[in-house]
Amino acid sequence: MNKNNLQLENNINRDFIDNKILKKYEKNIQKIFQNIIEEINEPKKTLNVLSQKYEFNFKFKDLKNFKNFKKIAFIGMGGSILGAEAISSFLGKSEKRNFYFFDNIDEKKISNFKKKENLKKILFLIISKSGNTIETLANVSTLNILKKNAKNIIVITERKNSLLYSLKKKFNLFYVEHKNFIGGRYSVLSEVGIIPAYLMGKNIYKLRSEIRLFLKGKLALILKDSSIKLASILKKNFIHDLILVSYIPEIEKFLYWCQQLIAESLGKKNKGFLPVVSTAPKDHHSLLQLYLDGPKNKLFYIFSLENKLKNNQKIQKKNNQKKLLNNKNLLNIKTAQKEALIKVFKQKKISFREFKIKEFNEEVLGQLFSYFILETIIIGQLVNINPYNQPAVEQVKTITKKILN
Repeated sequence: MNKNNLQLENNINRDFIDNKILKKYEKNIQKIFQNIIEEINEPKKTLNVLSQKYEFNFKFKDLKNFKNFKKIAFIGMGGSILGAEAISSFLGKSEKRNFYFFDNIDEKKISNFKKKENLKKILFLIISKSGNTIETLANVSTLNILKKNAKNIIVITERKNSLLYSLKKKFNLFYVEHKNFIGGRYSVLSEVGIIPAYLMGKNIYKLRSEIRLFLKGKLALILKDSSIKLASILKKNFIHDLILVSYIPEIEKFLYWCQQLIAESLGKKNKGFLPVVSTAPKDHHSLLQLYLDGPKNKLFYIFSLENKLKNNQKIQKKNNQKKLLNNKNLLNIKTAQKEALIKVFKQKKISFREFKIKEFNEEVLGQLFSYFILETIIIGQLVNINPYNQPAVEQVKTITKKILN
């Protein structure tokens, strides 16, 4: 993949790919790809979120007053909040606003937040697709922010009989409907991610402007080829782990979004990949030995920055006794470490994919979101796995509620 600011290179060992399976998928891919395009253009289908004609369940003019808040707290779990965190991290925090993310049950974090902040001056965005997410409801209750006609709360949830929807009606809170046909992990380009992006001051039109690039031309061929190879690997069930190696701090929250997308979508029928976020070069000093000489059951995704950073100060000779660092900056050093890792991967025939990012902007992030959504769904359909459901997770939720009752 090579579209200006985002590039992808695949270096996958042919030993991990079954040629018979590969040929079968090559026959099926065109039909699946056409079905994907039809689903994008069909309302009330999950992938309609990628459509140019996607209709939001809100008007931006109704959100203008909320942009006056200097502090915004996001409350949600999984797909309801991971996208917002990825947007904030990748595109950078606003100098004019502070953001807080409550994405887990953390008593100390909430206690410190309540002591430090004036909650009346904070905008709270509460998101739960089902409206019954226990952790989200628990955090809202612990914060004790619900007040009749509160002007500092936005609720995004399905329009159905749920605890959150009933609270929205009881307290007459500003409400945006969460479309019931879009699952949480696919919702980042819907109301769930676009409203947070708008409130963060990001350009939501640019964020969605290039999300259909991979449906035509050379980029479509790359998407198809990558999906076929990964589906063959998944079917053979030899590679179990996807190691998401990040040389870019700004992309790590995106990788956690990616982790949920891949794990929940493909982890079924005794198959699946375990996506693990690995921070580099830090993990060179803890996990690299295992990566290089441990079990060869891993596929590595390497994310690197290919652009020169502004104001990336070079190391001066007076601060450095060794010539190898003289006149180098931190990006030079990380790039050298990444290139060294790739050379060793090739020597040891370790499979990897490399994603090169040249710019941090809305268009690139939108491309990343859409690429991984499309690739994951296509892989699932090739191996006859439903990429949209999560039956095992629902079992745990049901038993948890029984225990609490």
